[in-house]
Amino acid sequence: MTPRDFGLMTLVCLIWAANTIVSKLVIANLQAPPMFYAALRFAVVLAVVWPWLRNAPRPLWRMILVGLCMGSGTFALVFFALKTASPSAVAIVSQLGVPITAVLSWFLLGERLDARRITGTAMTLAGVVLVMWNPDGLHMSAGLLFVVASAVIGSFGAVLMKQIEGVKPLQFQAWVGLSSVIPTLAYTLSFETGHATVALANPWALGAAVLFSGLVVSVLAHTLYYTLIQRYEASLVSPLTLMTPIFTIALGVVITGDVVDLRMALGAVLALIGVLVTAFRFNQLARLALVFGRGQG
Repeated sequence: MTPRDFGLMTLVCLIWAANTIVSKLVIANLQAPPMFYAALRFAVVLAVVWPWLRNAPRPLWRMILVGLCMGSGTFALVFFALKTASPSAVAIVSQLGVPITAVLSWFLLGERLDARRITGTAMTLAGVVLVMWNPDGLHMSAGLLFVVASAVIGSFGAVLMKQIEGVKPLQFQAWVGLSSVIPTLAYTLSFETGHATVALANPWALGAAVLFSGLVVSVLAHTLYYTLIQRYEASLVSPLTLMTPIFTIALGVVITGDVVDLRMALGAVLALIGVLVTAFRFNQLARLALVFGRGQG
């Protein structure tokens, strides 16, 4: 990987991390209803990339289900989680998605689940449990339970996505936007209140956050990521996304005042190592280390 492309990948991970922090500020500080914020995000995405809805992948029901899982099924649940959970904890617990995807791929697609992946899955799960632990026992907060649900649903969507061929990045974003804006809008109009109050009290802050989440995160960062995936092997690009939780923890400490104690730090390290063990062989990790060294240089 060239230093330029390594820099682009680093930028993508930084944008994704910043999005978690921005979402936390919008939902916790501005008191925006989570599904309202999610609906606005998906509406912006759809408004920009709607021309890519043409020539829909077949079968259409599978593409819609993938859009639901990887749109409202992940982002909206994370927005709910951020009402009570810290960005750092959310970033770490969300790493469950990698081993869950491996398990679902084995169960639904018949892919191999060897000892290395089982070990990595166990390490990731142990790290997440450590993050959720407190001196009185396992602290199953509603926020982190939403993150676990998000990881499961997103992993299911990723497995379904493997069965669809020829979907371009912007086409994928268009169907995620369409599939997700309808249920999130219906939910927020039916069950949430205070939309006008939040919008009128902080129009510029809310508008900037929505545009950042929809345009910079979904359209720009995701498109850059898929471009790099097409340019390089997935086994080289995917582990670089582990920069995202690291950036999120750092930004959380600086901006939102997250407290990362020794227990949480150990859990984060254990979970991230588990993700690497689950997804990649030793020789692939050695190549990644070489690429990272060149990128830093």
